[in-house]
Amino acid sequence: MSKVASPLQIAASLTEFWSPRVVAELDESYVKVAKVQGSLAWHSHENEDELFLILKGHLRIEMEAGNVELDEGEMFVVPKGVRHNPVAEQECLIMLVERKATLHTGDVVTEKTRSLVEQLRPV
Repeated sequence: MSKVASPLQIAASLTEFWSPRVVAELDESYVKVAKVQGSLAWHSHENEDELFLILKGHLRIEMEAGNVELDEGEMFVVPKGVRHNPVAEQECLIMLVERKATLHTGDVVTEKTRSLVEQLRPV
């Protein structure tokens, strides 16, 4: 049986930016939370969509076709194969829903890239 969790409280408790943590599993997907600020990296996920839900703050998702601005309570799905770069001018708390096979920064590796092992660490 699953346990009750508060994605907002868990995200707020994180001490590292851009280091998502898995907080639940849903079929073949993970539910993750993260505390973000600044820019992540331009990347894409060739075979996976990625859902962003803003728990607190504001997030801009830059894409080659144009930017999407998201405020608290809003969500957006980046379609598979679309190059994107999440940016938060101020601290922002987010929830992500991704397939278990989704790599953190997709087709690129940077100093901010986190492995699945790191994302599965206890909060």
